[in-house]
Amino acid sequence: MKITAKIIYRLTIALMIAGSVQTAAKEKISLLAPYDEWYFNFFYPNSLPAEVTYVELLDTDGIYYQFRTLDSTIPVSTTIGQWQENLSGGMTAFNKAKNPPMSIHFCWDSVIDKKVYETWITLAGEVWKLMLTPYSPPGGGSEKYYLRYLLIGLAPEGKIGVWLEKPDKPNIRLTDKQILIETVSGEKMEMCNGRSAYKHGYSYPESTKNFIKDKKYPYGNW
Repeated sequence: MKITAKIIYRLTIALMIAGSVQTAAKEKISLLAPYDEWYFNFFYPNSLPAEVTYVELLDTDGIYYQFRTLDSTIPVSTTIGQWQENLSGGMTAFNKAKNPPMSIHFCWDSVIDKKVYETWITLAGEVWKLMLTPYSPPGGGSEKYYLRYLLIGLAPEGKIGVWLEKPDKPNIRLTDKQILIETVSGEKMEMCNGRSAYKHGYSYPESTKNFIKDKKYPYGNW
């Protein structure tokens, strides 16, 4: 990304977050979670392995988190060719925070691409509101839930999908109107140089070799 484009991107993020905070203040909406924790899970498609190695996160209370130990990146055997909208996460041992995220910045190995990627996800107003508002599934009676499971899919070409998990499915896929995503690799990385879990290089497991045989990269529409 050129310097000018990067500056514009960073300004867009700053304005996006500032506008959301100002709107919340005007509407007297608390940005603090009414629950103890929310959770985030990383996934990769069937036989197209990826692994997250490091995460930095900023929440709506201004708390900054660093995650050097993470829950395993989850393979999804039912995801072939495109992401499914019924992914399921759940409570995690390490991947969790108190209040909704303003930004998630992470390093990950794409084994299928044989490279490290660095990704920024910036989330603002509408996403915070979804995570902070009680949700009642249709026909679910009086019981209410909070959408506090964030799902992040890692695909070939460094493609990223992000969802809020709904108990009644399908999940809510977050769009570029709700979040900003930037993914870079190589010399453009700022944080992820030297953070690969594959210090001695990448090799495909047999399951991946068999899966991609006679298929065309990137093995689906992500």
